[in-house]
Amino acid sequence: MRKFASMLVAGTAAGLIAALAPAAAADKPIVGLVTKTNTNPFFVKMREGAEAKAKELGVELRSFAGKVDGDNQGQVEAIESLISAGAKGILITPSDSRAIVPTVEKARKAGLLVIALDTPLEPAEAADATFATDNFKAGELIGQWAKASLGDKAASAKIALLDLNKNQISVDVLRDQGFLKGFGIDLGDPRKNGDEKDPRIVGNDVTQGSEEGGRRAMENLLQRDPSITVVYTINEPAAAGAYEALKAVGKEKSVLIVSVDGGCPGVKNVKGGVIGATSMQFPLLMASKGVEAVAEFAKTGKKPEKSPGLDFLNTGVELVTDKPVAGQPSITSADALKKCWG
Repeated sequence: MRKFASMLVAGTAAGLIAALAPAAAADKPIVGLVTKTNTNPFFVKMREGAEAKAKELGVELRSFAGKVDGDNQGQVEAIESLISAGAKGILITPSDSRAIVPTVEKARKAGLLVIALDTPLEPAEAADATFATDNFKAGELIGQWAKASLGDKAASAKIALLDLNKNQISVDVLRDQGFLKGFGIDLGDPRKNGDEKDPRIVGNDVTQGSEEGGRRAMENLLQRDPSITVVYTINEPAAAGAYEALKAVGKEKSVLIVSVDGGCPGVKNVKGGVIGATSMQFPLLMASKGVEAVAEFAKTGKKPEKSPGLDFLNTGVELVTDKPVAGQPSITSADALKKCWG
């Protein structure tokens, strides 16, 4: 097996050696954090939250990340190393919410508590628990805002959907479908992106959640229909890329961009008029609550509970915009900058 070239382990090379050490060598319960990448501010803040809570509770955190979004093999290897190290639990934002399930099942059979963060596994019950934003609600909020902002023009909108990747993992589908519902578009299969029949939809493209990917996807969809008026993006880096593509053809002021995340760069883009509205998540809270849950499990064997009426523990979402619409609660970019991350 290759030497985890696709993963980042917290610390230096000595940290990698420690991650592979037998459980007997550890003085503290081990908690593993496995994120999609180590570059997206969302996951950087998640790691910061986990590190702070681990220090507070006296547990050992070992962090891993894929080389790129979609690096399922890197996450498989991270989980296997944590099993070997005798970890008590794993917090994971899966790159592929279906492909990772067999490895998660292996970890649970070995006695580890597995908590999905932000992105539910498919099926969700493949993890012991999920701590996440209500991603469907996050999409629905920006869809409702976009529809209300456009008023009568919503009926003739031309919509571009900039999704995550071809795997259509749960977080990707939930945000996309939530946006469409909020905008008033009939969904096809709500578990799938791209099967809607509404003529207002120009098309879907994938971004890998990056600024470069957002720019490329926007360019592709503009070639299909240069009259696009609304752009939904999976996250704020993709939104920034979409804006650059629109700006390059002089359309940045005539197209409404909405997104999800709530990172400080994205909130600043709301303030600057690049993004019309975004839905703010709280990754630090997801990670810190996850570490708390593993620490409790290590002590008592108790597993975390779900939020009432949901199949996950809801860590909250807020709409951020400087152009509020009647009847829809929101906070300004100035307020959001006080609580953003990244």
